[in-house]
Amino acid sequence: MTTPTAPNTPLRIGLLGTGPWARNTQAPALADHPGVRLSGVWGRRPEAAKALAAAHGTEAYTGETGVDELFAASDAVAFALPPDIQAPLAVRAAAAGCHLLMDKPIATTVVGARELADAAERAGVASVVFCTLRFATETARWITEQAAVDGWFTARAQWLGALYAPEATSEYAASPWRREKGGLWDVGPHVLSVLIPVLGEVTEVTAARGPADTTHLVLRHTSGASSTVTLGLGAPVAAAGMEIELRGERGVVTLPDWGDAVGAFRGAVDALTESVRTGVPHPCDVRFGLRLTELLAEAEAGATPGRAV
Repeated sequence: MTTPTAPNTPLRIGLLGTGPWARNTQAPALADHPGVRLSGVWGRRPEAAKALAAAHGTEAYTGETGVDELFAASDAVAFALPPDIQAPLAVRAAAAGCHLLMDKPIATTVVGARELADAAERAGVASVVFCTLRFATETARWITEQAAVDGWFTARAQWLGALYAPEATSEYAASPWRREKGGLWDVGPHVLSVLIPVLGEVTEVTAARGPADTTHLVLRHTSGASSTVTLGLGAPVAAAGMEIELRGERGVVTLPDWGDAVGAFRGAVDALTESVRTGVPHPCDVRFGLRLTELLAEAEAGATPGRAV
């Protein structure tokens, strides 16, 4: 349990990262949130940090000393960085007493994720991992409703992006870590963050490679249900799409549409603020982020013979 606090002033949240995700989602959500104050922006590129900070009326921080200065000026920090840059910086943030609002995955190695989870626990800081579907209003409500229902038999999830198709224009295609790790690590956490609360912890993972970066998973859950998952970022544009379907004693239900990433991030900010106030860990916290990393690493190793977890 984290140490509860009852701040009389808005929670000061600093932002680390200046890429498309930070510009399009985190910065606007933090700047417009009535319960927090955007305390600054840190970036690896000084000019980008200055531009993003100026756009939202806050201070820019750069360089190694700038990281620690932002920590000192903040009660919490939000991350919009590649996972293996995020992880060691989040360890430093926790040691500085900052609560953590992390992007998924929290790391791409189990060792890195465990070090981060242990650091947060030692420091007694609150944490939330921004798995979008857990915080978007429509999907969060749906997950809660289905988790309260017994008798699920199986689930089918498919998330295929077309980031690398010749005609695609997504800003996120330029991300080196996404190209290296593929859909398993990028959209896999989103799917698992829906299936686990509803069907229970994953007890068995079978994985196989498909075309391009596609990975197919078959999962067993503690409830006795099974699920099949297809993940990828390299599909043709006409083949792209996302759906999650549950089948059980009460019939078939499908995850509702959603589209407001900024609103979803505000929901994650609300969750972190509540955890800071009460000291009660959120279900989608750094320990859950560690579990996601363990499952993704196991799947990656299973789909790539000879690869160690």
